[in-house]
Amino acid sequence: MARPSNTPSPSTRNKNIVDQAKGGEEEDEEEIVVSHIYPSFMIPDIFTGYPPVRDALVTDTSVAQDQIANECRHFVAGEDDILEYNEHGVPRLSRDKHIRFLHLALGGLPGGFVAVDASRSWFLYWAISGLTILGEDVSRYRNAVAETARSMQNDTGGFGGGGRQLSHMATSYAVVLALALVGGEEAFEVIDRKAIWRWLCRLKQPDGGFQVCLGGEEDIRGAYCAAVIIKLLNLPLDLAPESPAWTGEGDKNLLTGLGDYVRRCQTFEGGISGHPNAEAHGAYAFCALGCLSLLGHPSQVIPRYLDVPRLIAWLSSRQYAPEGGFSGRTNKLVDGCYSHWVGGCFPLIEACLSGAAAGGADLAAGSLTPAPESLFSREGLIRYILCCCQDLTRKGGLRDKPGKSPDAYHSCYVLSGLSSAQHQWELVPPEEQEEEPASAGTEPTTATTRSAAAAAAAADPLWVVLPYFEGVQIFDQRDRVRPIHPVYAIPHRNQQAIRNYFLAKEGF
Repeated sequence: MARPSNTPSPSTRNKNIVDQAKGGEEEDEEEIVVSHIYPSFMIPDIFTGYPPVRDALVTDTSVAQDQIANECRHFVAGEDDILEYNEHGVPRLSRDKHIRFLHLALGGLPGGFVAVDASRSWFLYWAISGLTILGEDVSRYRNAVAETARSMQNDTGGFGGGGRQLSHMATSYAVVLALALVGGEEAFEVIDRKAIWRWLCRLKQPDGGFQVCLGGEEDIRGAYCAAVIIKLLNLPLDLAPESPAWTGEGDKNLLTGLGDYVRRCQTFEGGISGHPNAEAHGAYAFCALGCLSLLGHPSQVIPRYLDVPRLIAWLSSRQYAPEGGFSGRTNKLVDGCYSHWVGGCFPLIEACLSGAAAGGADLAAGSLTPAPESLFSREGLIRYILCCCQDLTRKGGLRDKPGKSPDAYHSCYVLSGLSSAQHQWELVPPEEQEEEPASAGTEPTTATTRSAAAAAAAADPLWVVLPYFEGVQIFDQRDRVRPIHPVYAIPHRNQQAIRNYFLAKEGF
């Protein structure tokens, strides 16, 4: 519903009513009629009023918070005359503009981007992922992505951020996901699985965690990225003798102690830090939950290693009003990227709670019960994304918050968060799932490997995605984006395709 072109914004309209009331009763009544012709949108007061909780102590942070809250209130209130809003006061998803922006991000970039040359692999993933979520067919980039990935791969294993750069866990994760998104044998065969296995063995630490690069820091990112790479590529869990965690007794493997490492990263606040005894951060919470969800059923593994109620309290505290978006740390401002890093935690938490109610959790976590409703405000997050995070100029793309410029990073993770808020995921236990046919292009070559692939795939619980059926949906169906896997952050079909491909291969 677009505001009539001759109708002023609410603030201007109210001023006209006051001014004209001084000049005559007839004009006053005419303005009141106009005001009633165009009533306010169906927007809850919590998104248009002042923050319900405010600290009286004035600091630089509190001043910045007030400024952002006021700025977001303007966008969420539906006050832009040039925009088209639906009945809930939410603008359309400018899909075509965002698609154009992300295609441009895969082309030549201005000279200033040389400063982020070590993030070239990330730009591949961010742009390809964003396009995929928006419904674009990215297979056209298969050859280009494969060749670019090959130039980043090192003989010693793993992928660097660019050509001839040191292999890093985060950039290797980004490349593997980018190859999974474009799909196809020519993309999958770029990966030197034996070399990346040996490289991961050298990064595995005796305390259970992983370094992010040889000689680099050990943190929760390494734990999550390693688990994703191991799972998608069907890598052996055995340790090579050169691994710092190798004992020679055969009692350790790549996943040994990983859950205990994650446990040590939970802070007194309830959130998850990058490494033990550091500050909790939203992205690290997602890494922790994603890592644990790859070690077993979330209802069993997550409560075994984490204090779930405290984690829920910390995650829920990251969502602010009136903005509706998430912050990444305590006493920080909202940022669109945490739509994924924090918003993406809730499907994993909900799977944990639902499974616990079905008897899947440890006895120590027996008090966990399913949440009767969403653990965060889906409406608030969707309003923040569609009202505040879209660059609605000709440029397109998505951004951190109003006043910021769009970029590929925020476009990817804002869209990921929108996908999570628009879809609900249920985790089906292995004993209840039916065998699914292999994805196109990944059919095993022999009956033996077909059987082995089916058996290995059946060992993993199946995630099933559905739209939300209960409650009012404040976005138009034409603005729904593609669902993505809650652990791997790529569509389920792409995750299955690359995993089935490597499940069907014998050895390296």
